[in-house]
Amino acid sequence: MSQVSVPSDRRYTKDHEWAQESEGLLTFGITAFAVEQLGDITLINLDVKVGGAVTAGKAFGTIESVKTLSDLYAPVSGTVVAINDALESSPELVNEDPWGQGWMIRIKPNDSVPATLMDKAAYESHVESSDH
Repeated sequence: MSQVSVPSDRRYTKDHEWAQESEGLLTFGITAFAVEQLGDITLINLDVKVGGAVTAGKAFGTIESVKTLSDLYAPVSGTVVAINDALESSPELVNEDPWGQGWMIRIKPNDSVPATLMDKAAYESHVESSDH
């Protein structure tokens, strides 16, 4: 079983993305478990711009690693208010600090945080069940 620690100050998706709420905005990134599964991240392509909209369940970019190319899905619908431009030149920030400097986008959600996002305990259970 994976021994990746999971912060309790954010919510999680089944696709191993995290959302942290602060002052009405949600910051998104991928979890350390996702980073562990992907391996060394080589490219992050965010297909959104500040002021643009994201739709829950729809891809807002891709993340490429030495192992695979994966879509990044928006957990909620809203307006993009910030993009982590540092990832364009330094995708390794996601490997080094997925919970902090490796954040991807920040949005102002259209609605409150959906109940479909898991808390720490539910996410840890999900990781255990998906970790073969």
